[in-house]
Amino acid sequence: MADLDLSSETVVISGGEGALGQAVCDRLTGLGATVVSVDIATRTEPMTTPQMLRYRADVSDIHEVDGMLDAVMEQCGRLPTTVCCHAGVVASHPILEYPLEAFDESFRVNVRGAFVLAQAAARRWKASGTGGHLIFTSSWVQDYPWPDIAPYCASKAAVGSLMRSFAKELAPLGIRANALLPGIVGAGMARRQWDEDAQYRRRAEQVIALGNLQEPRSVADAFAFLCSPLAAYMTGSALLVDGGCSLGPL
Repeated sequence: MADLDLSSETVVISGGEGALGQAVCDRLTGLGATVVSVDIATRTEPMTTPQMLRYRADVSDIHEVDGMLDAVMEQCGRLPTTVCCHAGVVASHPILEYPLEAFDESFRVNVRGAFVLAQAAARRWKASGTGGHLIFTSSWVQDYPWPDIAPYCASKAAVGSLMRSFAKELAPLGIRANALLPGIVGAGMARRQWDEDAQYRRRAEQVIALGNLQEPRSVADAFAFLCSPLAAYMTGSALLVDGGCSLGPL
């Protein structure tokens, strides 16, 4: 992996300002890629560096996504080679008490946001006659229900299905689509629950076969692989990098 050269790659990633998104951006830029981080929130530091561009956009809004892609084309001089539909939200509530507002937000960001961004990028690749690569961030819970996050699990199952549809329909255009399925990552809400909720930690410890929270770097490495020529013959694939969570309780 240290020898990977992504200097010919321009990668757009939604949700790039989150804890996991930042790790992915850092890994890709470290390998030479030009990375465009798209998020509803932005950091207070300068918006751009030579290898790192930041745009504030709601990826569930087609007008904002089109504006962002226009800006990327103008600043980079070309379309992105890879678009990562990574933005996601999760809220934790027992299923019988789950607020409908939180349910709707999960699907707006996790599913609609992924679809809008992927569709907009693919339309441009088709119009230009170039290929491209879509990477969707799903989760091991797309196939393994986890307590208190039922809408999140369902949204990630939908993301996995969307990926396969994009891969199937757009393969003749040279457009590939794959998904990355992380486990319980030591970042964001999972990290807070691990540190603060003893019941959650016991439950997680029982399901992580390798025994420890997943390091964000391992997810970033998987993104680097998918963005590289090493994955050039992959489409319609779900890359599971979960430390054995999907094997079920030990």
